[in-house]
Amino acid sequence: MLRLWGRTTSSNVQKVMWLCAELALPYERIDAGGPFGRTQEPAYLALNPNGLVPTIEDDDFVLWESNTILRYLANRHGAHGWYPVEPRARAQVEQWMDWSSTTFGPALFNAFWQLVRTPPEQRDAAVIAESVRKTATVLRIADAQLAARAFLCGDAPTLADVCIGVNAYRWFTLPIERPDLPALRAWYDRLAQRQPYRDVVMIPIR
Repeated sequence: MLRLWGRTTSSNVQKVMWLCAELALPYERIDAGGPFGRTQEPAYLALNPNGLVPTIEDDDFVLWESNTILRYLANRHGAHGWYPVEPRARAQVEQWMDWSSTTFGPALFNAFWQLVRTPPEQRDAAVIAESVRKTATVLRIADAQLAARAFLCGDAPTLADVCIGVNAYRWFTLPIERPDLPALRAWYDRLAQRQPYRDVVMIPIR
């Protein structure tokens, strides 16, 4: 059986859990990272020398990096709706997966970290405000992309929606002021209708 190392509150672990739920893939999850520790233990570092989560073990095959894990699982289980085979369609999905990691996630990080994982007396309002501003700016790109389609790459969700969707929940849940981005909001509402998204992603953030 597939084994997944990582805690349920990690956005990168949630990506893998969400896809597994969508594909009805059974797996064993082991708490690791954050308050659970383990990631700096020699046995874990032998699996993932970065000391981060998630890591998967698929029989004797070990893999880390959440986006790569998504691609591997989709390929292994023939989930070509989630990860197309046709080169141009696949490239578009990967473009948005990369955008999530290089642009959206980094923009949101400080607001999330300050408001969720930093004690109130240690928070920096200026850092939060700048993060919210940057995130609102980059999300206008996604809003424009979604203006003419139900999901980021067409009429059905793909790995692009998985990668961006986990942090979209944080964006819409944090106690911040958000600009009106109607296409993005409609897309988020569509994600929220999916049971796997509700079960895996829409949990208390901490």
